[in-house]
Amino acid sequence: MSFEPKTQAFNSSISSVTIGTGDKAVTLGGINVLPFYAFDAPITNAPKIGVEITDHGMAAYPQAGLQEFYAGCQTVADMAKRVETMHGASFICLHFEGADPNGDNRSVEECVEIAKSVADATDLPLVIMGCKNIEKDTELFNKIAEALAGKNILVLSARDENYKTVGASAGLAYNQKVGAESAVDINLAKQLNTVMTQLGVSAQSIVMNIGSAAAGYGYEYVASTLDRVKDAALKQADAMLQMPIMTPVSADTWGVKEAVMSEEDMPEWGSQEERGIEMEITTAAAVLAGGSDAVILRHPEAIKTIAKMISALM
Repeated sequence: MSFEPKTQAFNSSISSVTIGTGDKAVTLGGINVLPFYAFDAPITNAPKIGVEITDHGMAAYPQAGLQEFYAGCQTVADMAKRVETMHGASFICLHFEGADPNGDNRSVEECVEIAKSVADATDLPLVIMGCKNIEKDTELFNKIAEALAGKNILVLSARDENYKTVGASAGLAYNQKVGAESAVDINLAKQLNTVMTQLGVSAQSIVMNIGSAAAGYGYEYVASTLDRVKDAALKQADAMLQMPIMTPVSADTWGVKEAVMSEEDMPEWGSQEERGIEMEITTAAAVLAGGSDAVILRHPEAIKTIAKMISALM
């Protein structure tokens, strides 16, 4: 007698959230099985990979592989156009690091112009990531959501301190998608989703960012939270935890010592660029296996590897 494995598709499913417009639009979520359990039920929406570019342009990427890939790009819009040729890229994450008041303090008006130039240069869906300053991000998200009305962008992310303003503006007034960011805690994630839906933002317009960490740097808390969120969403049918999850991996992995320590300081560690790539791949693979529906990465080699992994597991 042949062995017939028991399948375990759930009656509940992760909400489907679409970002972008036209043929290049991507849908996150919509699955009713555990991550990569395609043997239990068909997975219609494979995990997606976003490519991070910043408002600093080429100056933010000293690594040889990134310099080679973006060679000849003079503007951020040029880089966005180049991303279209990257294998595995599904969307662009425009990260406004330079908007930070404690850094370059780029004006909101200038940021809006950069966002408009990127949106004009590419048909790929666009995710707008702020600078982690609550006041600046609130104004930034509101103005960019208005300027890119009709583009179906995702602003990443609203937090407990500004969800009312960002949700009302980006989510309601301009009908954009809104990220809900919490600090690696299932209860905080659920609470933020709940108050945002009470505000009037549709569950189909919310993407969770439950927090992240590079592998080896407190990642066990991220892993535990991902597991608990997916279990609650699928096994317990908790509607306030059924939003898809997007994890900004690159922002964490390229800032840890393995990626920033020079070869002169740590020659025994080998190539500095390869270390950064390996940290990005390791962390991305872990969060996808844990249940993230999309990851944001930076290096073409890391993106190619993760795209190959996703394809092999589907």
